Amino acid sequence: MARITRKELKSDKFAQEVGLTVTFFEEHQKDVVRYGGIGVAVLVLIGGFFVYQKHEHAARQEALAQAIRIQETPVATVAVSGQSTFPTQDVKDQVAIKTFSDLASKYSGSDEAEIAEYYLGCIHSDQGKMADAEKNFQNVANHANKNYASLAKMALAEIYFSDGRVDQGEKTLRDLMANPTIFVSKEQAAISLAKHLTGRNNAEARKLLAPIKDGKSPIAAIAQTMSAQLPPQ
Repeated sequence: MARITRKELKSDKFAQEVGLTVTFFEEHQKDVVRYGGIGVAVLVLIGGFFVYQKHEHAARQEALAQAIRIQETPVATVAVSGQSTFPTQDVKDQVAIKTFSDLASKYSGSDEAEIAEYYLGCIHSDQGKMADAEKNFQNVANHANKNYASLAKMALAEIYFSDGRVDQGEKTLRDLMANPTIFVSKEQAAISLAKHLTGRNNAEARKLLAPIKDGKSPIAAIAQTMSAQLPPQ
């Protein structure tokens, strides 16, 4: 089974948060084309969190902020003066998993808890524990608001494709195309689906990309590049 790493989750960033999409795609087109698929960037979640944080309860805000700080703490074998570090990735993962799990349990039902559950999916994915990651993402898809649920569904689609559940992956992405959110647009889901159909059904991949590459959306250039890489008709 192919591993989906946190590097991919951070590099893809197909999620379309208001005010961030244009800048991201202008600066990271190569990474998006390379990693395409999940569309569920951890950094976008962080951005989304701070967009609404002033409206949420302070305790939940601080708990999530602390958990994110742990997740973003670097791993270093040599101590860095004035900077917190973890000696190994395993130690960091253990602390992060406990912190996010405690948050998800304590504040069950809140947006912060769903974001914590999503982070757990990212960590488990990075560890190659795909069954655990799938469970985390499915919980978010089932219980979070539609915006965070759409991010989890993008992650689930990538898992489905990675282990051969092609029909389930395609169904999930087509559902996202039919029900876009501020984090996952119709175009973003279509590009992800086109990526997975390339080599399996090039005609359908080309069909999905055509209206995007000829349009004026921020991801038109990405669609153009992907379309150009398809085998000739």
